[in-house]
Amino acid sequence: MASATTARHVHIEGLQTAVPTRKVEPGRARPVSVAAPPLPAAALQRRARVVLYYRAEADGAVAWGPEEALLVKESLSEAVADHPEMAGRLRRRADGSWEVKLNDTGVRLVLATAEATVDDFVGGGAGREAALAPWTDVDAEDPDMCALFFVQLTRFQGDGGYTVGVSCSLMLCDPLALARFLLSWARAHAEIKARSKAAPIPMRQYAGYFQRPGTMTRRVRSVPLDAVAAGAGAETVLFRATPSGAPDHRALARVCVDEASERLGAGTKVPRFSLLAVARDGVGDNPSGMTVETCAADSLPVSGHELEVAQWQDLGLEKFALRESKPVHVSYSIVTGGDEALVVVMPDGKGFLVTATVPKQTEK
Repeated sequence: MASATTARHVHIEGLQTAVPTRKVEPGRARPVSVAAPPLPAAALQRRARVVLYYRAEADGAVAWGPEEALLVKESLSEAVADHPEMAGRLRRRADGSWEVKLNDTGVRLVLATAEATVDDFVGGGAGREAALAPWTDVDAEDPDMCALFFVQLTRFQGDGGYTVGVSCSLMLCDPLALARFLLSWARAHAEIKARSKAAPIPMRQYAGYFQRPGTMTRRVRSVPLDAVAAGAGAETVLFRATPSGAPDHRALARVCVDEASERLGAGTKVPRFSLLAVARDGVGDNPSGMTVETCAADSLPVSGHELEVAQWQDLGLEKFALRESKPVHVSYSIVTGGDEALVVVMPDGKGFLVTATVPKQTEK
C-alpha cells in the first residue's frame, strides 16, 4: 500500500444541488421532540458519515464518461423525490421545539479530485475521511438555511478509482434509513442509465469534471489532508437488540453504551450520554419522528433486551454501485459534534439496531 504521506490535498472542483424531480406537498414536516430545550449547538452537528471506495473496473473502462456523470445528479434528484425528507431543513418552532421541514431545497453534490490513489485512503482513519465526506456546520440561529445532507464524488489519481462520500445529519436521518436511501439511489441510477441508452442525455457541460479534469482551472477550494486528520475522537459499536416486553429506549441505550465502553476500552463507564430514539410509520419506513434527550446512566434501569454485536455490513451498502463494480471498502462512522457519548436507537422491523458512540480513551 502506498504511503499516506503521498496524499496532500483534496480539491473541490464543483458545487451543485440535486433538487427533487417532483414537487413536495406543502406543509409536510416531521417532529423532533427535545426533552429539555434548547438543543445545544453541538447537537446540531451530529451526523452519520459513509465513504464507499471503488477501484477502476477490471476491464480497463475509462473513468466516468460525461453521460454517466450527468446521470449521478439526475438519479440523485429522482431518489430525493421518492424520499423528500432527505432534502429537508431543520426548523425551530416558536415554542422551542424542532421539526424537519420537507421542501424542495435539495441535497448538496460536491465534485472533487484527490492528490492520492484509492489505496492511499483505504484504512486511513475516520479523521482523514472528513475530506471525502464534507460537512458545513448547522447554524443554531438560522438552521433552516443549512443543508443537512452532502454527497461528494472524489476522483483519485492513477487508474480511475473514486469514492462516494456521504454526510447526513442524524436529526434528518438515522444510519439505517440512510443506507436504505442510498440503495434506492443506486436502483434509480441503474434504471435511468438503462433508459439513457435509448435516449442519450443532451447536456454535457456539467461533466467536464469527469471527462477533462486538466481543464478545471478554477477550483472552489483545496483541503489539506493534515488539516482534517485530527478530530476522530470517538468510536462506534453497532448492536442488534431483541425486545423483551415493552421496549424501554433509555434502558436499552444504557446497556449499549456500557457494553460499547467496555469493548472499546474506555476504562470507566460513561456517566451521561445523549439519546436519539427514532420512530417509524411502519416496518422499513423512513423516520416519522425522533426524540432527543440527555440521560444520566446511573438513573436508568438495566435493559432486559437480548443484545448482540451487529456488523455494519448488515446495512447492505457493500452492494451499492453507481457503475458495474461494487465497493472494495465501505467505511461507517458517527460524528457526535462534541465530546459526549451518543446512542441512536432505530427500529428495524425485527427489533432494534443501536449505535453506541463513546469518546476514545486518551493516553495518559
